[in-house]
Amino acid sequence: MLFRKLIITFFSPVLIFNVFAQTRTINIEDAIRLALDNNNQVKISIMEVEKAEAAVREAFGYALPTVNVSANYSRLVEKPQTPFPDFEALLTNASYGILFKENLLPQDNSKYLPVETKLQSFAQTNNYEAKAEIVQILFNSAVFRGIGASQIYLDLSQELLKSEVGSTVLNVKKAFYGVLLTKNILQITTASFENAKDNLKNVKALYEQGLVSEFDALQAEVQVENIRPVVLQIENTLKNVKDNLKMVLGINPSQDINVEGELIYSEEIIPDMMNATETALTNNFDLKSIKLKRDVDEAFVDLDRSDYWPSLAAFGNYSYSGSSDDFKFQNYSSAMVGLSFSINLFRGTQTKNKVQQSMIAVKQTDEKIKQLKDYVTVQVKAKILELERVKSVIEAQGRNVKLAERAYEISTIRYKEGTGNQLEIQNADIALRQAKTNILQSVYDYINAKSELELLLGSVKDEYITIAQQKVSR
Repeated sequence: MLFRKLIITFFSPVLIFNVFAQTRTINIEDAIRLALDNNNQVKISIMEVEKAEAAVREAFGYALPTVNVSANYSRLVEKPQTPFPDFEALLTNASYGILFKENLLPQDNSKYLPVETKLQSFAQTNNYEAKAEIVQILFNSAVFRGIGASQIYLDLSQELLKSEVGSTVLNVKKAFYGVLLTKNILQITTASFENAKDNLKNVKALYEQGLVSEFDALQAEVQVENIRPVVLQIENTLKNVKDNLKMVLGINPSQDINVEGELIYSEEIIPDMMNATETALTNNFDLKSIKLKRDVDEAFVDLDRSDYWPSLAAFGNYSYSGSSDDFKFQNYSSAMVGLSFSINLFRGTQTKNKVQQSMIAVKQTDEKIKQLKDYVTVQVKAKILELERVKSVIEAQGRNVKLAERAYEISTIRYKEGTGNQLEIQNADIALRQAKTNILQSVYDYINAKSELELLLGSVKDEYITIAQQKVSR
């Protein structure tokens, strides 16, 4: 039993470390879904939608009846007193007045007492009241306008969520394919490094046999040492771009990941510039959002104008009360219904200036819409031209890679036959590595330009938007 505990104690940390040290392999779809689950900006946008939904419910709540119930009990430690005519003097004078008038007593004015005020209390020591009240707004422009404004704000937050989903998908693609690009460049450079080491081994063997000069051996060794730091640099770059991808995905930085996929160029029909521009001006998420923002601004104008309108509400209340000096309460109840009407006649031009400020905000948004339309138009044209450029470059670079591969083969053969030299092999290797890197970079640029154009056109898969919308709590 003791031996089992020792085994568990010793191996448990090792097992835990192995679990956390496992590398997670993800493809582009996995990456996008992870980001939609974990990305902070997406979470913030989801919370904004939830906040807007709560605002809609709050706005509707102002139109519903308000019911209040209250109760209170009080005990007077010292009763309040009020100056009041002396009841004793009034009663005495009234009594003598009747007796003198009826000749029951002879007239004697000295019997009359002076009438003065005297501090008296009309309150009882113990008091309580229970009251129920209901108020229903019949007309209030601010309430009704507020309901409409909150609904527009909800629409705006939902559109902003779509925009954030689109931006997140784009960022994931850039980061994901950036890792793939760096990974492939590392493979190319590593292969070149292995070729250089193999070449060095062969040259050393030939040098020991006296078949090649010391200069060739030194050149072969220099080529190896020149490539070695490049490999290390790209390895560090790969770690950095992986960390960037983890940040975009919102996963633990200590989690080791491996991306699965290929940088493949698939020739597609590049959209017509005019049609693409019209689509972008209709479907672009940012344009839709700012147009809804303008609707919100107009709603605020109506809300500010509502201060000019009257307010009408119906109310009713019922109360049950009692008071006593010795807890033998005398109880009574009362009920009341009525209408409450109010209208502001003058507020020091506050309403007028509030309306003016809101109208200026609408005009400012109009200018931002124009500016954004121009920007989107320019960006759509730029991305289409970029796609056309990269497409032609990729076709040329494909042929260039084949030429570079053939040149490397020829330089190797020439050296083995004794008609070439190490400089030819070194130059051919550099040219081949550069050609492969260039086509990979171009494919990466093509994918990025295509993804950016899709976002400009408002083209995001419905399933991605649905994933984010389903996370909104109802």
